[in-house]
Amino acid sequence: MKKIGFIGLGIMGKAMALNLIKAGFSVTVWNRDLDKCAELVAKGAQQANSPRELTETCDITFTIVSDPAAALAICEGPDGVIAGIGNGRSYIDMSTVDDVTSQKIAKSITEAGGRFLEAPVSGTKKPAEDGTLIILAAGDESLYQDALPAFNVMGKMSPYIGEVGQGAKMKLVVNMMMGGMLSIFSEGMSLGLKAGLDGPQILDILGAGAISNPMFKGKGEMLLAENYTTSFPLKHMQKDLRLAISLGEQLNLALPNAAISNEIFKQAIQAGFSDEDIAAIFKLYK
Repeated sequence: MKKIGFIGLGIMGKAMALNLIKAGFSVTVWNRDLDKCAELVAKGAQQANSPRELTETCDITFTIVSDPAAALAICEGPDGVIAGIGNGRSYIDMSTVDDVTSQKIAKSITEAGGRFLEAPVSGTKKPAEDGTLIILAAGDESLYQDALPAFNVMGKMSPYIGEVGQGAKMKLVVNMMMGGMLSIFSEGMSLGLKAGLDGPQILDILGAGAISNPMFKGKGEMLLAENYTTSFPLKHMQKDLRLAISLGEQLNLALPNAAISNEIFKQAIQAGFSDEDIAAIFKLYK
């Protein structure tokens, strides 16, 4: 069995790495805050002292970090991923970044002698814990085939999308739609509640009709309970909307609804909801 490395033990990465350990993979972990490695080590993981040390000793290294800057920082420098990759070892970046960042990382990895796959995930904390993420893989197809046993542990679906950059674009399309839907959903829920309608009944009616979807049910229950425990940080949704709008600009495509949603999420960040769940956008309308 291939040795697996895992970098980034935040809300998503911790759950994903734990599932790999439970499935019997040999897993080595690293996180900028090394204290976050302790729980996984207690479950059977090894701990590396740097990204370089991890990639030097693992066949396939997975990474999931917060944004393009973090994804690049993990790779660079004398103790970074690129310094340790070589000799046919492989790197799979599961972070949500733009296609340009992904292509830059891919170039550096392949020039260092490694294989590269981007594999951003659609799903939040609960799907990560349950191993039901949707993994959007693009890049080296031979690495995709080698990674499928691990993908099958972490996700319920892992389509191969094509060349590097296509996975990043797909993820931005998905999250752009999600951000826009959550924005209008929050407005609608606020309108209904202020008009004296029963909140659970609104959700029941939405769930029975053409616009029924799991996000409305899950986030609706959160906002009615005023429980904004984080499964998808609000600041990360705003980052994804910004990256989607930038992609639209590259393609000379106006995205007015996404632009409005981005401004609403920026307002939520300015209001202090940055680290709360994306459902906290509702608090703007209370």
